[in-house]
Amino acid sequence: MKINEHLYIVGGGDYGYNLSNRLDSNSYVIDTGDELWMVDAGFDGGHRVIDNMKADGLDPGRVTRLFVTHYHADHAGALAYMRTTIGDHLQIAISELEAPAIREADEDIIGLTWAKSFGFYPDDFVWEPCEIDVELTHNQIVKQGDFELTAVLTNGHCNGHMNFLVSGEGKSYLFSGDHVFWGGKIILQNVADSSVQDYAASMNKLLEYEFQALMPGHLNFSLENGRRHVQSAADQFNRIGLPPSLL
Repeated sequence: MKINEHLYIVGGGDYGYNLSNRLDSNSYVIDTGDELWMVDAGFDGGHRVIDNMKADGLDPGRVTRLFVTHYHADHAGALAYMRTTIGDHLQIAISELEAPAIREADEDIIGLTWAKSFGFYPDDFVWEPCEIDVELTHNQIVKQGDFELTAVLTNGHCNGHMNFLVSGEGKSYLFSGDHVFWGGKIILQNVADSSVQDYAASMNKLLEYEFQALMPGHLNFSLENGRRHVQSAADQFNRIGLPPSLL
């Protein structure tokens, strides 16, 4: 689904636009002119994501970089499929803190085993290991043509979670993964690497950056005044409370 001349949403499940399989996170494609960048792979609807790209007139073979906000299965489950389908030229990038779990397909460390135990994810899903080409660090910058991506470390939802600030052609976007959603909602989970204090600090950190659009990993996006959603969540944290939960 084309959003503007450079941005597409090509995947998403029940907590989104139902463009692909029901457990998929939102997946985005940025057309930089010379190549395509992708943000998040989804859970197991990779074939539908690829079909959506083709329907939008995008050649999946032009995707050179796949940036992953974090290692939870609804965002990273389809990484191995994407590498195989798109080709060896694809560079997959994720936080250096999370790269080992992707390479080893460690279902325990990402909470997949636990989530399967109460039926959140299907028992028969097998997470395939996938090589990581770029281990991102805080404020690392990637450029292509007029477009620039800055990786912002935002612990809280999980350790190593990253937001991606992308600017180009006069527009700027924050791809927020599961850190913050429309209306200032968050996902704080009962898992080992989720932290209220880290979440609050990271939310305030995001307000140091300027951007127009908020493009979250689930739910709606905002093309203008996207910072208001981050500000709303930060305000709740700063009053010692918690922002509303997406789940």
